[in-house]
Amino acid sequence: MDQKILSLAAEKTTDGLQEFLQTLKEDDLTDLLQNQAVKGKSAGALLKAIFKGLPCSEEAGALKRLKIYSFCIQLLESGDLQKEVASEIIGLLMLEVHRFPGQLLVELANEFVGAINEGKLTNGKSLELLPIILTALGTKKENLTYGKGELSGEECKKQLINTLCSGRWDHQYVIQLTSMFKAVPLTAEEVEFVVEKVLKVFSKLNLQEIPPLVYQLLVLSSKGSRKRVLAGIIAFFNKLDQQHSEEQTGDEYLDLVTVPLDELRHVEGTIILHIVFAIKLDFELGRELLRHLKAAQQGDFSSIICPFSIALLLSVTRVQRFEEQVFDFLKSSVIKSFKDLQLLQGSKYIQSLFPHGCCISTMILEVVNNSVHSWDHVTQGLVEFGFILMDSYGPKKILDGKTAETSSGLSRMPNQHACKLGANILLETFKIHEMIRQEILEQVLNRVVTRTSSPISHFLDLFSDIIKYSPLVLQSCSSKVIETFDYLSFLPVQTVQGLLKAVQPLLKVSMSIRDSLILVLRKAMFASQLEARKSAVAGFLLLLKNFKVLGSLSSSQCSQSIGVSQVHVDIHSRYNSVANETFCLEIMDSLKRCLGQQADVRLMLYEGFYDVLRRNSQLANSVMQTLLSQLKQFYEPEPDVLPPLKLEACILTQGDQVSLQEPLDYLLCCIQHCLAWYKSRVVPLQQEEEEEEEGFYQYLDDMLESITNRMIKSELEDFELDKSADFSQSTGIGIKNNICASLVMGICEVLIEYNFFISNFSKTKFETILSLFMCYKKLSDILNEKSGKGKMKMASRTTDSFLSMKFVSDLLTALFRDSTQSHEESLSVLRSSNEFMRYAVNVALQKVQQLKETGHVSGPDGQNPEKVFQNLCDITRVLLWRYTSIPTSVEESGKKEKGKNISLLCLEGLQKILSAVQQFYQPKCHQFLKALDATDKEEEEEEVSVTQRAAFQIRQFQRSLLNLLSSQEEDFKSKEALLLVTVLTSLSKLLKPFSAEDVEVEKTNHFALVNLKTAAPTVCLLVLSKAEKVLEEVDWLITKLKGQANQKIMPEEASSQAALTNCPMEKTTIIQLGTLLTFFHELVQTALPSGSCVDTLLKDLCKMYTTLTALVKYYLQVCQRSTGIPKNMEKLVKLSGSHLTPLCYSFISYVQNKHSKSLKCTGEKEKTTAGPTAMARALRETKPIPNLIFAIEQYEKFLIHLSKRSKVNLMKHIKLSTSRDFKIKGNVLDVVLRQEEEDENEEGTASEHEGQNKEPAKKKRKKEMKCLS
Repeated sequence: MDQKILSLAAEKTTDGLQEFLQTLKEDDLTDLLQNQAVKGKSAGALLKAIFKGLPCSEEAGALKRLKIYSFCIQLLESGDLQKEVASEIIGLLMLEVHRFPGQLLVELANEFVGAINEGKLTNGKSLELLPIILTALGTKKENLTYGKGELSGEECKKQLINTLCSGRWDHQYVIQLTSMFKAVPLTAEEVEFVVEKVLKVFSKLNLQEIPPLVYQLLVLSSKGSRKRVLAGIIAFFNKLDQQHSEEQTGDEYLDLVTVPLDELRHVEGTIILHIVFAIKLDFELGRELLRHLKAAQQGDFSSIICPFSIALLLSVTRVQRFEEQVFDFLKSSVIKSFKDLQLLQGSKYIQSLFPHGCCISTMILEVVNNSVHSWDHVTQGLVEFGFILMDSYGPKKILDGKTAETSSGLSRMPNQHACKLGANILLETFKIHEMIRQEILEQVLNRVVTRTSSPISHFLDLFSDIIKYSPLVLQSCSSKVIETFDYLSFLPVQTVQGLLKAVQPLLKVSMSIRDSLILVLRKAMFASQLEARKSAVAGFLLLLKNFKVLGSLSSSQCSQSIGVSQVHVDIHSRYNSVANETFCLEIMDSLKRCLGQQADVRLMLYEGFYDVLRRNSQLANSVMQTLLSQLKQFYEPEPDVLPPLKLEACILTQGDQVSLQEPLDYLLCCIQHCLAWYKSRVVPLQQEEEEEEEGFYQYLDDMLESITNRMIKSELEDFELDKSADFSQSTGIGIKNNICASLVMGICEVLIEYNFFISNFSKTKFETILSLFMCYKKLSDILNEKSGKGKMKMASRTTDSFLSMKFVSDLLTALFRDSTQSHEESLSVLRSSNEFMRYAVNVALQKVQQLKETGHVSGPDGQNPEKVFQNLCDITRVLLWRYTSIPTSVEESGKKEKGKNISLLCLEGLQKILSAVQQFYQPKCHQFLKALDATDKEEEEEEVSVTQRAAFQIRQFQRSLLNLLSSQEEDFKSKEALLLVTVLTSLSKLLKPFSAEDVEVEKTNHFALVNLKTAAPTVCLLVLSKAEKVLEEVDWLITKLKGQANQKIMPEEASSQAALTNCPMEKTTIIQLGTLLTFFHELVQTALPSGSCVDTLLKDLCKMYTTLTALVKYYLQVCQRSTGIPKNMEKLVKLSGSHLTPLCYSFISYVQNKHSKSLKCTGEKEKTTAGPTAMARALRETKPIPNLIFAIEQYEKFLIHLSKRSKVNLMKHIKLSTSRDFKIKGNVLDVVLRQEEEDENEEGTASEHEGQNKEPAKKKRKKEMKCLS
């Protein structure tokens, strides 16, 4: 039978074939086809012949053809056919589709859809036919029966796709079905059907099935719905990540994890690669991704900006077209996140609305951790982004050359947080990815070397952290470090010190790096540039501190080193302590040569020797002998010679140039500190002291004792520094005398500390100290008197005080708190001098100021944060006791004593210390407050919180402020009040947010602090600044509301859900605006004086109306899909119309009238000179008025739009603004009209004079203008 069919099909006409096939039953044909197909014998030719003999022009033939076609589909799905036969049959079936009439195509498509939804497919081979069928159906123009109605072919196709996407898809065919739609022409709506269906199926598939499905979906997105595809993929993986995080932090007994972490990360990496590849082929997809994420910035941040989307963005940076846009977006997102966090921290009601604020920095660092799972395509973007953040938001240089940064890194400024995040990204990436380490290190060191004019402390900190992580890892990059050493001579000293501190751990594990550094430093020691020699000294000193010699005290026996104390590397290297001793002694020989160089180089050496001694106590002999031999050059050995030091030898005179050659005060200071440390730490530990060691420190003691005694005996004339001496800066002698005076004052301070250290509370020694202070003070007074910049000179002297912070702490404690009976007599010597006590407090203030500005203090342990903190606590305890025990009103300042009240100085010190503690020691605030409470008991430590301790201190200062405010007006000290308010503000920041109770006091409309003197501008500007802050918060809330409204989430239930969640935000926004409206209602009725108060109020009113307009625009946006406008919004609009807008216009008239009067007064006094100036000032002061009027009119304009859209008459309580271009003044108009009549009469009598006819016309125009003013 098959041969007959084939032979008939070979004939020229099909008549015979058609007749023969009509005689056969459908079952016969299908059985024949099945036999041939299974056997693999010319099934394709037979099928082709059958289709040829069953034309669609005849109904019977078409129906039989449909049955054969359906059977072939079943045959393909059976899986009984060979691959070649199945492919041949599919090819033939594809060719035959377009010959079917539309109605049969509908039936065929319905069969397919039914089979798919019912799960009847067995291998899915026939699915290749469905896109051809749907495409053919879409081309049919005639109406076709579908269901109970008739539709066009295109509409039928749409319904079929809708039905297909509404049904259930077998998991194994999801990818094939998605791929199938690529070949079907789809409308935007149809693409949306398909995309939504595929995204819903994601959660039901195995993880490994998702990447190929995403690939097909991305290809399909070229037809439309790009945004929905990207949003769906991001949302799915964000949800997976959250689930995994919850499972990891969930119950301990949870054994099974839904998705293995490693598998999830690899799948995410593959998906990201697919998306980036798709973006390279379709740039519109990349633009859509950025648009989608930018929209999320304003709305629900966490739902879209997540670790997966950030990783995706970082990978997209590899596409050059989007690189800059993506980094800009990420930068703005980071800054916005930190600013939002700052806003949240400062606002109670916003915290209640957003209790779990998300932080993008956590997400980015999570991406870094995730990138370990072969995310190489993300790593490069991470590195670039890290450097972009550090470059963009690192510390900046300010005008006076200082750096606008804090060394603690605890500041809450968003820029500093962003810079720190960049450093963390690079550090964590360095730890995880070995391949990228060389690049990170090179970029960090390049910035250190090339950016000599801008602050690079953040890069040095990062470099130090990298080395601390693993010095051994850095050995592989040693060539780059050695190359950097070649530039040391050209770098600023601070940079050199930071760089060498960072590389200390490397020097202990790499001989090549150490040898290279030594070579560079030795060359620099003899360089022509002063900075290079200073860098060499700094480098050598650091080496001495960090290469311990055998027998040196352990860290438990001596305090930790400064700076390099942060290096926590303990490696058993080949450099043993014996080798270190030889190495250190070689360096000491090199450093001795510095004692013949400039004063700046020597000064660095003296400042560094003390720290060397503490780290390497075995070098004490070498260091002390060096210092001793240097001092002998300037010491007068004869006990009767006055003065005891050769000051002339310390000064270098070259022609007219006079300069300091030997900083003798620093030399003595170094000797004093080294000697004190040696005697207190080393000597007690030595069982058998060698004679030479005992000799050198005893010899130094004798020298210092002799210098002290002879300094007391010396008069200023002995130094040639009496009042008659020349101290001008314009002559050589004047400069020389200034240098000598500075040296003498420094020496006096050093000797004061030395004698206090050895005094053991001896009355004689304290008298000596007071004598030394009087010598210091005499010189200070002369300099103040002689110098035109006396105050500044004195300030600079105390800023550079040689007194150590520890000594200042001990001295203040002795002066104010020591009540030991045996010390009473001796301390009375010092306490008898108010000037000395004031001097001690002043030095403490200067030390704290230095800490605030630089992050450290001068002198021993000045760069050790722990020691500085301890000294701060001790000083604060003393100053607090002194201020609270002896208030400023009680303290007797003396009859003719000059200088500040000591209690006021103590308060000023407390204010500075509180600021410094919050700036540098934020985590230690509890310890700080605990240290202030002298009665505190150990067992109460856990019970008393920071808030309770801060509240206790606040109550003390509140009492002081209350006493001050209760005093007579003539006794009121405004400076003390301001300091107290600042202290209270600082302490209030230590309170737990919202822990303070609101206390209602009586007569809240009367405050002693608000009077005619303070009301304007002080109080007025303060309350306006608070209003501005609330306005800023409300603006932020409205922006959030708009952002959430813009995010298109699931239609019905989600929008109702969003409406519910937005309700508290809307309610809070309206309540805050209502409060502000009431506030402004009162202020616009106040007769404020011209100036800053009026200007600020007008600007804030303008902001108020702009914010109201923004809220109205939000309701314009959402009122179509919500139930309408809330009642409290209607009340707010009513309140604005009745209580604010009319009063604003009255206030504007008041301001304009006030300016008009002032202009008239000025014009009468000085018509020529002051007129233009006054006019300019008036224009400047009234400039905010047009802005305010425009803001009011914009508000009313959008209210009208909202009324129309919401069908609620919001304008019924608002009187529309009248045009303010002009107004007719009736009384002026009458006068002008009468004058016109008189002018006309005059014109009639004097018409012969033509020249006079023009003048009245001019006057007339002027008068017309006048009445329209």
